[in-house]
Amino acid sequence: MSTTTPGHTEAAEVELAIGGMTCASCAARIEKKLNRMDGVEATVNYATEKAKVSYRGADVSVGDLIATVEATGYTAQEPAPARDAGDGAAGSGDGGAGVDGGDELRPLRERLVTAVVLAVPVIALAMVPAWQFEYWQWLSLTLAAPVVTYAAWPFHKAAFTNARHGAATMDTLISVGTSAAFLWSLWALFFGAAGTPGMTHPFELTIARADGAGNIYLEAAAGVTAFILAGRYFEARSKRKAGAALKALLELGAKDVTVLRAGGREETVPVSELKTGDRFLVRPGEKIATDGRVVEGTSAVDASMLTGESVPVEVGAGDAVTGATLNAGGRLVVEATRVGADTQLARMARLVEDAQNGKAAAQRLADRISAVFVPVVIGLALATLGFWLGNGAGLTAAFTAAVAVLIIACPCALGLATPTALMVGTGRGAQLGILIKGPEVLESTRRVDTVVLDKTGTVTTGTMTLLATHTAPGVTAAEALRLAGALEHSSEHPVARAVAAGAAAEAGPLPVPEDFANVAGLGVQGVVEGHAVLVGRERLLGEWEIHLPAELKRAKDAAEEAGRTAVAVAWDGEARAVLEVADAVKDTSAEAIRRLRDLGLTPILLTGDNKAVAASVAAEVGIAPEDVIAEVMPEDKVEVVERLQAEGRSVAMVGDGVNDAAALARADLGLAMGTGTDAAIEAGDLTLVRGDLRAAADAIRLSRRTLGTIRTNLFWAFAYNVGALPLAAAGLLNPMIAGAAMAFSSVFVVGNSLRLRGFKPLV
Repeated sequence: MSTTTPGHTEAAEVELAIGGMTCASCAARIEKKLNRMDGVEATVNYATEKAKVSYRGADVSVGDLIATVEATGYTAQEPAPARDAGDGAAGSGDGGAGVDGGDELRPLRERLVTAVVLAVPVIALAMVPAWQFEYWQWLSLTLAAPVVTYAAWPFHKAAFTNARHGAATMDTLISVGTSAAFLWSLWALFFGAAGTPGMTHPFELTIARADGAGNIYLEAAAGVTAFILAGRYFEARSKRKAGAALKALLELGAKDVTVLRAGGREETVPVSELKTGDRFLVRPGEKIATDGRVVEGTSAVDASMLTGESVPVEVGAGDAVTGATLNAGGRLVVEATRVGADTQLARMARLVEDAQNGKAAAQRLADRISAVFVPVVIGLALATLGFWLGNGAGLTAAFTAAVAVLIIACPCALGLATPTALMVGTGRGAQLGILIKGPEVLESTRRVDTVVLDKTGTVTTGTMTLLATHTAPGVTAAEALRLAGALEHSSEHPVARAVAAGAAAEAGPLPVPEDFANVAGLGVQGVVEGHAVLVGRERLLGEWEIHLPAELKRAKDAAEEAGRTAVAVAWDGEARAVLEVADAVKDTSAEAIRRLRDLGLTPILLTGDNKAVAASVAAEVGIAPEDVIAEVMPEDKVEVVERLQAEGRSVAMVGDGVNDAAALARADLGLAMGTGTDAAIEAGDLTLVRGDLRAAADAIRLSRRTLGTIRTNLFWAFAYNVGALPLAAAGLLNPMIAGAAMAFSSVFVVGNSLRLRGFKPLV
């Protein structure tokens, strides 16, 4: 997506797909280089592998931007042109995970499989002296060579790129450590004593200085490569979904539209060919193709997917309608007022994209530590070499000690720390109906102190339900429901469906009306079992000079004050009942709110519904009146989240509709109800498969537990390295002790991660 102005004299924007980034520091380096250019403001998102750049067209071209990225050591490419007008808003999201994002997993998976298959026997031979047959070391070399060269190539390439630009990351340490281990092993095999037939690595728990000529470290080189590749693979899988929210938004819209041509001729064309001013037909049950104004017909429009309003809106000639909403009633003729990138749906897609780009990718803890750890280790290895050479220990002994420093610093357990905890945690979460998208999500769960809850479909069921029946003296509820339900069963209106379903559940099988007519915007009328029946608004009864008695009038007013829809029922010339219909609160929502409070979170109810409905729901679930924000549009939801963040709060958002997608992306932590739309699910960080809000509390508890496990694993991995470095520098590192310590470190990390399998939801 790029926009420029005539003459290229004003600000222009372009979104570039970036390739070659391996960690968050890569994104920071590209962003820094771009922002150094005159008139350029850039934001680079590591998670989506995209750069959003604002620049002055008179001074800078897109080619200059791409050249700067390439000079930094990465690749960049312009987005493909939008396929049609409807893609204008979110076409840039089609790139997903960046350059060739759809194919990135295959080569990574191939390298991972190669590394695991070949590294396992190498590690086993080195760790179990009983298995070390006469020429075992040469078999280890044969197996380890493809791992350290082919499988580890991405690390070597990234390390070379970093070195060219004076930077060091975990890739640098992995590349240097594995290369040092492999090259030293080659020297020991071909020029030292390690290649001697029958050579073994005895399992001796002793610390003694040695020249290293008889030691090989192939298991370290191969094992580290396999472990780190596994972590990269699982990270890449989560990143692959980066652009799916925008695609889900676009899929929501209609694909074809029936346009009315001259002479009343109907022509079905793709939505992309629709132009402003065109008049198109929307039949009952069809989606409205684009934003417009009704010129003919009346109907009820279900806009809940976009606005969160649970009650369908009655529309008629002159009323505005929004694209992608559902025509739940009669036939409409609509005049298009906005098409393509100007529609509300397209603007919402841009909101989601902006929110994702503005949400900086969290620096991985390992990367933050490695910014200091890597240069220190390399410096220590050089210092060790110089120290022993200066003390006359000889070149072999000095080089042995220096290489030992690099080998022992190579992050074996670190490669398991995050992926194993994440695999176990996410696996346990999946069993409980909680899907965690990636490690960066876990950091957010620790900080959140405020949870914003969408009402419709999250706190409530999201569907209209018959809640109460009020009858006049002498009339039974079963009788009122039987006659009203029979008529409403013939209507497609959502309120009518709720009445019909409730009547069938409470009054049994419904009779078939002898006569039926829909009264646009007011209700229905007909004959049921010989009775002339009216069901709908009070105004419908008024047209027949029928008035509600005092007790039913009070019931109607009370229902509307509580934000519910009141349906009047009359037959044979008298008002007999008032039915209450509303979006019912889920049975588990009040308990869920209590659990969220127990986690230290402040719940806030956010909804597009009116204030009366919101206040009623909040009171029922235990949310304070001052924490209710009602009558908000999608743009307002994002603004509410941003306002809370500006107040210093860390905000979690729970929602299920398209109208929640942008706010889910903007929030520090997005929890999407799995019973909702694809757009909301893809924009969220956590997906709650069950439609039970209690799962939100369990998701946060599980995420915090998983994060704690990862932190413990990382601490142990680095503590092991830091503790062993002095021994290595002193030249006292026995290879079997090093191997055993490394194995124990990895076993500890895996065992600590497996404890997450015992996580249980609150009863």
